[in-house]
Amino acid sequence: MMWAALAVDLVSRPVFYTLPVWLVIAFYVVSAATLVVFFVAMARKVRRYRSGRKDPANRPALRRVPGAFLGIFTNRAILRGNWYAGLAHLAVFWGFGGLFVATLLVLVDNDILHPLIPEWTFLKGDFYLVFSWLADLSGLLLLAGLAMLAFRRAVLRPRELRLEPRSDTEFFPRLPAARREDWVFLLLLLVVGIGGFFLEALRIRATQPSFEDASFAGWVLSGWLGDAGTTASGAEATFSYLWVFHALSALVFIAFIPNSKAWHMLAGWYSLSVKPARLGEFPRTIPGESGGYARLQDLSRGELANLDACIRCGRCHAMCPAAEGGFPLSPRDLILTLQTASRRLLPGPRPAPGTAAMAPALAGEIIPASWLWSCTSCLACDEVCPLGIQHLPLILQMRRDLVARGEIDDRVQDTLTSVMRYGNSLGQSPRNRARWTKELPFEVKDARKEPVEYLWFVGDYASFDPRVQAVTLATARVFHAAGLDFGILYEAEQNAGTDVRRIGEEGLFEMQRDKNLQALAKAQFRTIVTTDPHSYHALRREYGSLNGGGVAVLHHTEVLDTLLAGGRLRVETPPKGPVTYHDPCYLGRYGRVFDAPRRVLHALGVRLEEMPRNRERAFCCGAGGGRIWMEDVPGVKERPAEGRVREAASLQGVGTLVVACPKDLVMFRDALKTTGLEEALAVRDIVELVEEAMGATQDAGGVTREAMAATQRSDT
Repeated sequence: MMWAALAVDLVSRPVFYTLPVWLVIAFYVVSAATLVVFFVAMARKVRRYRSGRKDPANRPALRRVPGAFLGIFTNRAILRGNWYAGLAHLAVFWGFGGLFVATLLVLVDNDILHPLIPEWTFLKGDFYLVFSWLADLSGLLLLAGLAMLAFRRAVLRPRELRLEPRSDTEFFPRLPAARREDWVFLLLLLVVGIGGFFLEALRIRATQPSFEDASFAGWVLSGWLGDAGTTASGAEATFSYLWVFHALSALVFIAFIPNSKAWHMLAGWYSLSVKPARLGEFPRTIPGESGGYARLQDLSRGELANLDACIRCGRCHAMCPAAEGGFPLSPRDLILTLQTASRRLLPGPRPAPGTAAMAPALAGEIIPASWLWSCTSCLACDEVCPLGIQHLPLILQMRRDLVARGEIDDRVQDTLTSVMRYGNSLGQSPRNRARWTKELPFEVKDARKEPVEYLWFVGDYASFDPRVQAVTLATARVFHAAGLDFGILYEAEQNAGTDVRRIGEEGLFEMQRDKNLQALAKAQFRTIVTTDPHSYHALRREYGSLNGGGVAVLHHTEVLDTLLAGGRLRVETPPKGPVTYHDPCYLGRYGRVFDAPRRVLHALGVRLEEMPRNRERAFCCGAGGGRIWMEDVPGVKERPAEGRVREAASLQGVGTLVVACPKDLVMFRDALKTTGLEEALAVRDIVELVEEAMGATQDAGGVTREAMAATQRSDT
């Protein structure tokens, strides 16, 4: 039996078994040479990384290491959203890790303790039995995970793994070589794993010790070899040949690591440790002519290292609204192109500011400008990357450089001019910003002239766009009916600058921010509320002095949730029929507000049917990052908003798509027309459902007119 009581000195195994001394010496020599190859290649990588800028002093590496390690050990980022790939990788990770630890234990026991302090050796007795059992389990996990990954790559072939050639940049990797590298990585690990088991089986077959049933996989395999006619002497004679093959395959894999995607096994630890705790933080400008990234050397050392963490899993590609719609951008292809360019061009000379270019321009030559302008800044790529690679900050930095060079679409330039001249993106006179209030039967307070509890930052589209003003009026009526003490800034409100900044116009953003902060400083309020998630993000995350002052910024769904929960709004007539809800990118992924809108719908008595892509994995409407101001590029298959309304319309029985963002309302209603789904689906803001559920008789304070009249009669 496995745990039979045996003499401790017998329960062990010879590491080199029957190998001649010269072969053992050759093994150590080749191993040393392999390590030299490994560390030379690693030094070249480090030299390449060091050609970038120094990382910011507040790089959160040390703070994030414990959380990064926990995420790596559990593989939670890989499991999320793709259980098959996650389980396969989990098996490979723990299997490879177990075998790596087992190899280290053998190294310590045989090469250090045995010649120096033999009485301290530990691979014997019960410890050896447990060691053997866990090593075999690790090997089986490794092989099972590799088989799953090979099946996925060869048979299932999901969209995210299908690399297509790119002709719009010379720095995209050569696909035959990339595909070969993928398979070499898998097959090398398979050869090492299978060879280890056969090597163990031959040794067991040759020696046949009863306690080796602890090595359960090798024990079973040795039995099969015996059934196939392999004798003990034949196993012993074959052992040395297979040992050489196994050792060489393992050493080849070690040398392969720093020169291939296998490097992610080391780079991934770093990329996850420096991943920001909160995604969507805007990258700071860098000293120079544009404030953005003009050359490869403008990337920080950490960003260059993060490029090598990419394993081409394609999750960012599958989640990207631009890639799905046929736009030029693929976040995966962007990282692979930067990765290839950095390997070819770095380290290299850094051009001095104002001198003739000595290296290709990052934006426009290495990365086509059309890729950068296709981005909606939805943050899905950063959210879904299992290794914490930050795609969006790189895109935004390159956009800054394009804007500084004047390489910008005329329509976008006109919009930026409107923002600078009028304070809004629609080119309207500031005097018209609050014209919608004249349609209300009550007066909306001017927060600059009298104190209010809630300052409502309305936003451009909600103020000016006729398609959205009906929702703005409904919001005002609901706030009034709940007895909410609110006011607005009237013509003093300016565009919040969220999309201006993501276009790449940092100076204009700062101007808009300062004007809004000046207006807010003249108002008296406790809390800011906004119906626009883009404004919500800017006010909450990017207005430094406002955020530093502890001013609470709420989205209107959060306020509605509080009003309904507190009984200040009462449901009289629940909306009929099931609905589905779209998570706005800047409210969901950026703001992490997922539950408040759903609680509002639940309080209304609405049955919510979730779309397949929801919450963190919600699909973008396509408006963000200034895309709402741009023309579609030629050859686009389907705009993101069209794909999203098709997804909503495909839900059984659902006739209403509920939104919580003015831009979503505009984009989805336009998409209904272009997809011919106007009869099948209605797009409504969540506040419209709230007003409808309140009934036509609810008045200020959440009290119906009939109830107020009854109270007055009673008082009389």
